[in-house]
Amino acid sequence: MDWKDKVVLVTGGTGSFGKKFTEILLKEYQPKKIIIFSRDELKQHEMRVRGFDHPSLRYFIGDIRDRERLVRALHGVDIVVHAAALKQVPACEYNPMEAVKTNILGTSNVLEAALDTGVKKVLALSTDKAVSPANLYGGTKLVAEKLVIQSNNYAAGSATRYACVRYGNVVGSRGSIVPLFIKQRQSGRITVTDERMTRFWLSLEQGVKFVINCIEQMEGGEVFVPKIPSTKVIDLARAIAPDAKIEIIGIRPGEKLHEDLLSDDEARNAVEQEMMYIIKPPETLWNRSQHYEGKPLPEGFSYTSENNTEWLDVEGIRKYIAPFEQAFVNGTLEG
Repeated sequence: MDWKDKVVLVTGGTGSFGKKFTEILLKEYQPKKIIIFSRDELKQHEMRVRGFDHPSLRYFIGDIRDRERLVRALHGVDIVVHAAALKQVPACEYNPMEAVKTNILGTSNVLEAALDTGVKKVLALSTDKAVSPANLYGGTKLVAEKLVIQSNNYAAGSATRYACVRYGNVVGSRGSIVPLFIKQRQSGRITVTDERMTRFWLSLEQGVKFVINCIEQMEGGEVFVPKIPSTKVIDLARAIAPDAKIEIIGIRPGEKLHEDLLSDDEARNAVEQEMMYIIKPPETLWNRSQHYEGKPLPEGFSYTSENNTEWLDVEGIRKYIAPFEQAFVNGTLEG
């Protein structure tokens, strides 16, 4: 796929993912235009003055809750990467309708506006918390996934196609546990909710390159799941603050001990490739010619942060977090 003649729009483009996606796309793929769509003028200004002032960049103020604004923004766009979301679990629990309005209704607006304006590809970012959700955030992302995949039926007679990427925690992203632990380290005390807890991890760059790869190969209706390592959260704490006291404070409402990226029910309709799993689209009404290479998964297979075959030990975690340690020292780490 040649990106040089493509116009790309990123919802939530001023977030951690959006900035890294824009950086890599400008450096390695040189698309015709990248549109940063977000609702915060200050974050757009800060992004521009901190080096994102390329001639092919456009900044578009808007909210995914506003369908008319999305229709205006999407005219002439070829590819949409939908990264906008309310993602803080406690905030979503306390403000449930706000999470529904952004993560579900906002996603619906993106999908419908893309169809109405002739966008060719929409790739939405999802999360391990959408699998067997235990909190409202996960529930809204599960619904959002279903909306994305089934929207291919509405688009059957057009060129518009929709797919999802589903991955785990991104090291150092805004609101993640890594900046929290780095800040707590200064007090000599790290809080961990449960010493048994495990999580999937990947770097921002890994996430972005996986998304780009999936955009290039998507045909519509897939959920792409990368193979990524697991960590024990207590090992993460030890890697960041080896001399700090670790205090176990108890699991919070809506929090899981372990996360899931692929359930055993989904695995029946998935194939395994070297670097990922692909959940195939269900029986569909749209024309497609998907012939996914890969092997079927055994009955009862699931992909969880607990049963993962790839793990990061304390030393491996330190290599992952090294860039964020330096960013903290430089005062540029986003909390």
